[in-house]
Amino acid sequence: MKLADLKKAGHAPSLLASFLYFDISFMIWVIMGALGVYITKDFNLSPSEMGLIVAVPILSGSFFRIILGFLTDRIGPRKTALCGMTVTMVPLLWGWLFGQTITELFLIGILLGVAGASFAAAIPMASRWYPPHLQGLAMGIAGAGNSGTLLATLFGPRLAENIGWHNVMGLALIPLGIVFVLYFYMAKDAPSQPAAKPLKDYLKVFKQRDTLYFCLLYSVTFGGFVGLASFLSIFFVDQYQTTKVQAGDFVTICVAAGSFFRPVGGYIADKIGGARLLMILFVGVAITMLIVSQLPALPITIAVLFMGMLCLGMGNGAVFQLVPQRFSKEIGVITGIVGAAGGVGGFFVPNILGTLKQITGTYETGFIIIAAIGMSSLIILILAQISWKKSMVAKQA
Repeated sequence: MKLADLKKAGHAPSLLASFLYFDISFMIWVIMGALGVYITKDFNLSPSEMGLIVAVPILSGSFFRIILGFLTDRIGPRKTALCGMTVTMVPLLWGWLFGQTITELFLIGILLGVAGASFAAAIPMASRWYPPHLQGLAMGIAGAGNSGTLLATLFGPRLAENIGWHNVMGLALIPLGIVFVLYFYMAKDAPSQPAAKPLKDYLKVFKQRDTLYFCLLYSVTFGGFVGLASFLSIFFVDQYQTTKVQAGDFVTICVAAGSFFRPVGGYIADKIGGARLLMILFVGVAITMLIVSQLPALPITIAVLFMGMLCLGMGNGAVFQLVPQRFSKEIGVITGIVGAAGGVGGFFVPNILGTLKQITGTYETGFIIIAAIGMSSLIILILAQISWKKSMVAKQA
């Protein structure tokens, strides 16, 4: 497989549009996490309260991903994405002009979930334009839009330091508007867009055992990535007494690994198989989180978190190299379902770290739990492989 095949086989403008849509949406989705230390100061929040606040957009994103996934299969990813970006403007306006109470923060966070749901339209847009042997790379490129986290963590704290976190949310409307226009002119639904089916046919996906396997695996890879990305700035400030801007920079370094290596994960998965790659990556996640649980010196922590996020990012690409092989006709709705599971996983990570810190007085226990989840994922993957082998034997019989 050559990278040049990617241009010949599909539609490059749509692939780029998918990346841009996912990138800006992801930036907006995690913006409350990037601004978390400023919000904490304004509202005098405890670690567990802040963990919940930054986790709300992640959880609501899970719900909206199922809705956008269904719409993607019904009306196409292009219309779905444009609708999603329009709705995403609402919480940004709300946070900019209002957002003076904790209740408002929760409601803003819920609506920010629509931005997180962009995954359910961006990934199918890329997937349907490319043949099976290029699925991992194409979906990895579109999925690398989670690099939007870099924009949030790098620029969010710096801007908030000068203009306040409310104005940062308002400022985010500008790049969102630019991407909306670019997407409108660049994106095009693939000819392979399947005809809409009755709702009951889509619901059959929930009955498939593979749906459960993919949901569990992605809840760890993507959930771990987005959950850590949302909470690490709070962790660095609280544990290592860094400045708010320094914390944002350190998070940016860690998130860069997961973002830019997602396409690499998809590419390698195309070569050696997604399941084989995931087995290696889950061990890597467990080892790195266990090291971080010992709370070593700051430079070591940053380096190890970089490797841990790299494993999680590549894992995201590997999971979605496997998904279209099993659910090619239902790629929109299955992307929404599996993506929703990833969001649920991301909801628990900040809550685990924040709550256990408040109970035990240390972050050690929280990272040990995450390490244990990584090893549990390896067991789930082994069980899934046994199931897949049985299915192949049954088909050949």
